[in-house]
Amino acid sequence: MAYTTINDPGLFFNTVLYTGNGSAGNAISGVGFSPNMVWIKERNSTSSHTISDTIRGIKVRFNPDLTDNEETLQNLMTSFDADGFTNGADNGVNENNKTYAAWNWNASTAFSNDASATSIGTIDSAGTVNDAAGFSIVSYTGTGANGTVKHGLSTAPNWIIFKNRETDGQNWVVYLSVTSSTPADDFLKLNANSAVGSSTSYGNNTVPTTSVFSVGANDNTNKSSVGQMAYCWSERKGYSKMGTYIGNGLAGGPFVYTGFKPQFIIGKRLDAAGGWWMVDNKRPGYNNTLEYVVADSNNAEQDDGSFATDFLSNGFKCRATNGNFNADGGNYSYIAFADCPFVNSNGVPATTRGGV
Repeated sequence: MAYTTINDPGLFFNTVLYTGNGSAGNAISGVGFSPNMVWIKERNSTSSHTISDTIRGIKVRFNPDLTDNEETLQNLMTSFDADGFTNGADNGVNENNKTYAAWNWNASTAFSNDASATSIGTIDSAGTVNDAAGFSIVSYTGTGANGTVKHGLSTAPNWIIFKNRETDGQNWVVYLSVTSSTPADDFLKLNANSAVGSSTSYGNNTVPTTSVFSVGANDNTNKSSVGQMAYCWSERKGYSKMGTYIGNGLAGGPFVYTGFKPQFIIGKRLDAAGGWWMVDNKRPGYNNTLEYVVADSNNAEQDDGSFATDFLSNGFKCRATNGNFNADGGNYSYIAFADCPFVNSNGVPATTRGGV
């Protein structure tokens, strides 16, 4: 059996860098596909992160570092294109002479589920999915009571980000299958740096199955009569990995095996407060990777070495001692997506990335 079925991860996820021009019609290409979810961060200024998707529409955004509800802006985006997307003049995505990073996911197959008709779940859902890459975007209306929602994947999600669409002040709730040996009632907040918490009200103390995820009665994940979103990822060998590692507090930090050469990594400390750090292989494009942004903050990109990382052929290595990244004995989670698999289906191995 082949090591992986995904020889070209760039068909399903890709990072692009671009410079804003402050004008409507700034076409961003080089993604390699028409994205269904785009996460953008202005690198050299303190604008909030922006998430747009094809379910809510090109002019509707979320801000992952805030608890605001979704916002419709006529000058946000004008289209999702065959090889990228086109921005309007909004400063959050296209301020003149500002630099941006955009992380793009492909989930192009539509699905819908009438729970009463199919007996799958108890709450109707609709969305788009790319099962080969283990990613789905799910829309549903909350009921305010314990329930289950079809996620569209053939395997149980390892990472789910929930957001209430309509109500201000609601946290971004994150389920990660790796937070503990019993993750059913564990949760993190994407908009906060707090350690992992425990509550049955978000996911009804139930881990996702191969067909549904569970929601409790909490307004963040299931407010009655209110639109909700869930972004779901399931691991795919050679393409994506959700795991943990223990820090050693040394500049020669731990090596973390992913089974592929990473393209993009999001990390979070679990046992103490610490921001959601984000690094990728385009910033700066060689080892060590020094440039990072933090998902729970609107801070500009930093390159102070706090999250220095080597991107290797089969994983990554921590090269700094920041407590949010590599404290001695610290417990950390990570989500990584591949640049190329460690070994493709033809038996060709990946090479490590060069340094300077």
